[in-house]
Amino acid sequence: MPTYVFTYRSPTDSTPGDADQTEAWQEWFKSMGDSVENIGNPVFERTAVGTTGSGTELGGFSFIKANDLDAATALAGGCPMLRSGGGVEIGTLAELPS
Repeated sequence: MPTYVFTYRSPTDSTPGDADQTEAWQEWFKSMGDSVENIGNPVFERTAVGTTGSGTELGGFSFIKANDLDAATALAGGCPMLRSGGGVEIGTLAELPS
């Protein structure tokens, strides 16, 4: 089963860590069950190179297992970041030979 990276794009004016947000994230991760390979980490200090999306900034990442890109996209649709005006970028991680 492929692994997908979810990168969270938060609005630049958002403040992470509020209790309601934390609970929403915990519930979302629970709802995905075994699909969550690595819950990831939030990002608190950031910079960028190139174009990264007007009005958003990197908020964190997770590694998610799903059957295909459509299934991964459906899982991302429940992300609490979407309710605050942010987004989720979804990408298939390539398996490289060692």
